[in-house]
Amino acid sequence: MKELNQKLAQIQTELKTKKSSYNSFGKYYFRKAEDILEATKPFLLKHGVSVTLNEEMIATDPVPTIKSTATISDGKDAIHATAIVGVDLNQKGMQTAQQFGAASSYGKKYALGNLFLIDDTEDADATNTHGKATQVAQKPKTKITKEQMAKAIKFVKDGGSVDAIKKKYELNAAQLKQLA
Repeated sequence: MKELNQKLAQIQTELKTKKSSYNSFGKYYFRKAEDILEATKPFLLKHGVSVTLNEEMIATDPVPTIKSTATISDGKDAIHATAIVGVDLNQKGMQTAQQFGAASSYGKKYALGNLFLIDDTEDADATNTHGKATQVAQKPKTKITKEQMAKAIKFVKDGGSVDAIKKKYELNAAQLKQLA
């Protein structure tokens, strides 16, 4: 097991995974499980290991819940990391298969992230104030236009977060109801 731990530590140290997908509504890049798996491939033969992903339904009530497990193995020993996600069956604009697929993708991404110690924080140097406290002025929210509201509704129907909209725009009760 010590040998596998050393191999995993080496991979965790060297693995770099780009955020290759772009969310045009939220204006941010993100990584998918496929990005992590692609970045992992060069290490497999180099270290004589394999990586597998397994999923299992662990609950159905009140919310369908999936456990995703990422495993690294050298053929004799294995190390596992898991992630547990719920399936949002109330997600508007998605069929049931899409709701389960979205939860599955999310679970796999986080199980792999847990195994390889990948997080979504910014580079430490980009956020380090080096002991100098600085007060960041918060950008005022703007009122949402009809065109922006139409895009926001589509964004939420496609699985986006209402909270992301609320952070960016000033919304009244009627607009919030439209997004729900």
